[in-house]
Parts: sequence; C-alpha cells; structure tokens
Amino acid sequence: MEPVTIPTARLRLRAVGPDDTDAVYAACQDPDIQRWTTIPTPYLPEHARNFTEHDVPEGWANGSMFTFGLFLPGRELTGMLGISMRSLGVGEIGFWTTPRHRGNGYMTEATRAAARWAFHHQCIDRLEWRAEVGNTASRAVAEGAGFTLEGTLRAALNNNGVRRDCWVGSLLPSDLGLPSTAPYLPARAPST
Repeated sequence: MEPVTIPTARLRLRAVGPDDTDAVYAACQDPDIQRWTTIPTPYLPEHARNFTEHDVPEGWANGSMFTFGLFLPGRELTGMLGISMRSLGVGEIGFWTTPRHRGNGYMTEATRAAARWAFHHQCIDRLEWRAEVGNTASRAVAEGAGFTLEGTLRAALNNNGVRRDCWVGSLLPSDLGLPSTAPYLPARAPST
C-alpha cells in the first residue's frame, strides 16, 4: 500500500521519510518520550535513520503498520502516530508528542482522524490503545479521542526489557458514528 496523507483542521498527517530523520532524532531525545514509549534508549541517529528509511516504508508496503508524522503548516514535526495491525480487523494505536506541542489537543485531533481513516479504509472494527500505567497524558488523549478504558493488563508491556502493567482501551467504529465491517453483538449485562 502507498502511504496516504490525512489533513485535519490544524495538522497534516503523512508518512515520514529520510528528510524527517533529523526531526525524529531530535524529538526522541526527550526524556518523557524515552520513558513512556518503547523506543530504544539511548536513542541514536541510526535508530532514527532506520525508522524513517526502513521501518515506516516497510510497514506501509506490507500493511503491517501505518505510521504518520504530525506536521504543522511549514513542516514542523509535532508528534508521531502509528497503527499496527494486531489481527484481522484489529489495530493498535500508539503515539508521542514533542514537548513543545503537548497540551494543544494536536494528538487527540490526529488520533480521531487516523481512527476514522483506519475504520473507513483498512476495515478495522476495533482499535486498541495501550499505555503503561501512570502515563496519564496518553490516557487523556485516548479518552479525549473517544476510547473506552477497559482495564489494566498485568505485565503486558515490555519497555526496554522490563515488564510493566498497562492500561488498555478500545475505540469501535460505532463510537464515531461509523458502520463496522462485521456485525457486533455486545454481551448483555447480567439481570439482577
């Protein structure tokens, strides 16, 4: 699949490439990005180069991961968002925001736009979000984008060789007023 560009009210979501390597490297020096995401630590120039020149294009080409850089007009990188395919009809979203652009709602805006694209163009019926317990900024973005928190998974996240508990949430097409590709039969609440 060829990468796509998704415009939003304030951003342009597009695949990153070799011209973005320096911006990705600089952003990933942020201690919070290194703490709360699973990027290599320390994050070296070759990590950024491999990401922009190999990982991103290969993910798009084989349909395993759809990675978008979030750019303001004028090409300033504000964050990164990826949707990995977990199984048929299920994707997982992950993201980070540069320190300068946190708290502006950019990631919530981008998450909604990417979710709509995934539901509409990738036949995803369930989009999952996971974050290490304690990452309240990621949780605020997920909840702001409409995700339903489903619980805590013990030792479900591997962050640089350390197993950590994580929150998990989901977003369904119906949460955004969109149709699903497959029927959904929710569990009934037990009668009392």
